[in-house]
Amino acid sequence: MYLSGIIGERLPIRYYLTFGMLASGALTALFGLGYFYNIHSFGFYVVTQIINGLVQTTGWPSVVTCLGNWFGKGRRGLIMGVWNSHTSVGNILGSLIAGYWVSTCWGLSFVVPGAIVAAMGIVCFLFLIEHPKDIACSSSLVAHSRGHENGAHRFRLQKQVFVDNENKPLDPEIQCLLLSDGKHPVHQSHVVVLPADGGGSMAAISFTGALRIPGVIEFSLCLLFAKLVSYTFLFWLPLYITSVDHLDARQAGELSTLFDVGGIFGGILAGVISDRLEKRASTCGLMLLLAAPTLYMFSTISRMGLEATTAMLLLSGALVSGPYALITTAVSADLGTHKSLKGNSHALATVTAIIDGTGSVGAALGPLLAGLLSPSGWNNVFYMLMVADACALLLPRWLNRHNNGTPRQDHRGDLEETAGRNPCPTW
Repeated sequence: MYLSGIIGERLPIRYYLTFGMLASGALTALFGLGYFYNIHSFGFYVVTQIINGLVQTTGWPSVVTCLGNWFGKGRRGLIMGVWNSHTSVGNILGSLIAGYWVSTCWGLSFVVPGAIVAAMGIVCFLFLIEHPKDIACSSSLVAHSRGHENGAHRFRLQKQVFVDNENKPLDPEIQCLLLSDGKHPVHQSHVVVLPADGGGSMAAISFTGALRIPGVIEFSLCLLFAKLVSYTFLFWLPLYITSVDHLDARQAGELSTLFDVGGIFGGILAGVISDRLEKRASTCGLMLLLAAPTLYMFSTISRMGLEATTAMLLLSGALVSGPYALITTAVSADLGTHKSLKGNSHALATVTAIIDGTGSVGAALGPLLAGLLSPSGWNNVFYMLMVADACALLLPRWLNRHNNGTPRQDHRGDLEETAGRNPCPTW
């Protein structure tokens, strides 16, 4: 993931994402072909899965960067919270598809999702628009009469500004939408100074440069533990449900999707709260604080029956996935456009890759630890999850408090102060 973000910052997003989706689909299907060709070599499956993991890292930095190009910060939490529900929907569909064939022809549990991913890669190649500048917009670029000034090109942007019935300017994020009744365009001139090389061509940020952005390390560590909890549920929940509620593999897989249903609502709720309060970090902290006792209750209440398990799956999914969704989307986009970058637009993919890549360490450790602890009892697995949740809540705050670097001391305030501002995304 770390390397993928650096590469993705320097390549066209559409081509990079298309390659990743096609390769991921092919490798996922190849894993399932082991069933049809009766392959029993452990090395075949290990190598296939490792390469599949490599190519799948092209996805998240690319899609977050593309979405960040289109939306400002004002309602970024809500917009990305709704958009991020695709991860839970994908988990649900994947579990249902895999569960359908798991007991009869498990090879199709991989071949069918692989074909779906590859097909959507073609759709992405045909229709993805990376940036508003790639399409015609209702603005004209007129050269200023003075032409050059201090080595820079000066241009005057004639931009349409839409107003409501009270002659007040509308939110900049709405101004590029189609006109509706009662809204009238007026022209407003803006003079901007672009670098002599045409603007937007600043060098892509380096890996160490991205690490120096205030907040990147802290939120990366927070995501590490939050993703540890989330992915432990994702991979081990069907087995836990099978052992507790005595369901077969298919029924347990279907019931486990309720955790992702709760995650959809949790991600949207986290986005709405963070936008309203203008505090991303505090929203994550509150939900993580509530998640710890919920995980403790889950291990006890879920043993009371199917109805209790259903309720706890929805609640736990919302509280565990909410901070995870917020950090990987809105927070990553905020940090990738941080004011310390001074307008450099080539940082978002690298920052997103660092944060989500560190989270992937937790995604690997969580299921591994669950596998080691589960033979001694499921209670130990839940204790491990509660400790991880506490680390996600406390470790970034401790690190921020004891940081020796002065540029990083006020990162949380900077992020929360600017989270509610809403600059026009195009200009």
